[in-house]
Amino acid sequence: MKKILVIGSTVVDIIINVNYLPGTGQDVNVITQEMSLGGCAYNVSDTLRHFDVPYVLFSPVGTGIYGDFVRKELEARNISTPVPTPNMDNGCCYCFIEPSGERTFISNHGAEYLIHKEWLEEIDTSQIEAIYICGLEIEDDTGSEIVDFLEKNKNIPVFFAPGPRINSIPTELLYRIFKLSPILHLNDDEAYQFTNKIELIEAVKCLHKLTNNIIVVTCGCKGACYYENGKLSHIDAVKVKQIDTIGAGDAHIGSVMACYYKKYDMEKSVKIANLVSSAVVETKGALLSDERFDRINNEIKNL
Repeated sequence: MKKILVIGSTVVDIIINVNYLPGTGQDVNVITQEMSLGGCAYNVSDTLRHFDVPYVLFSPVGTGIYGDFVRKELEARNISTPVPTPNMDNGCCYCFIEPSGERTFISNHGAEYLIHKEWLEEIDTSQIEAIYICGLEIEDDTGSEIVDFLEKNKNIPVFFAPGPRINSIPTELLYRIFKLSPILHLNDDEAYQFTNKIELIEAVKCLHKLTNNIIVVTCGCKGACYYENGKLSHIDAVKVKQIDTIGAGDAHIGSVMACYYKKYDMEKSVKIANLVSSAVVETKGALLSDERFDRINNEIKNL
């Protein structure tokens, strides 16, 4: 049985609730603080796990206190990664949550974002159904090694989530990925930011000219859209009380990938992804419990 290859980071999310983000020179008191397993690749892989879709989490786990935390949490979940332990500290992500539920990230990058060629060469690509990549790893020092790997395996579909730093990714690498015709997953702000368009239909048309494949755009409380066969379709959001938005985009693309694996059409896939990501929004942190996902699964059966 083939698997989805999830390339990217596993980090410690340090979730900090505050009344507001301070300006320069201001002080602010923390309301609550906790540590959780996170990182785009790990969040995506956990969504695939909920859907019982086989996957490989290709994620370096470094040393230091954050590496120890990640390793312990992965072991508790019986999750292993085929990547050897780099001689470098693991990083973390400081997630500041305001009362609205909106999050602001300050990332301390470490070993988890550096994916080396010699590790990738050990992958048995004959067993891979599709590949997930995130923009953060492409932006980092070994991003070209990931792109080289993708180009050597052009027959394997790619799901690409460039993220909010889309314009910080080296242009040459970004366009090499676009040339591989990935299924692109991003939010509306990222689409507008990259294309300099003010209408979503114009933004997705611009992106489609670069990728010649499906574009999925999340639009916050307005739901999500997908561009396929020359048509932009909209799927309404599921109304929930927003606790925080950490991991919502990861849950969305993870769900779309799971549905791709199950051969669902894009309309059904985005409906399911909206349902799962909405549940993440009304949950503290990026991860859904098995019990919460079981309730979602009952709703999915009625779609």
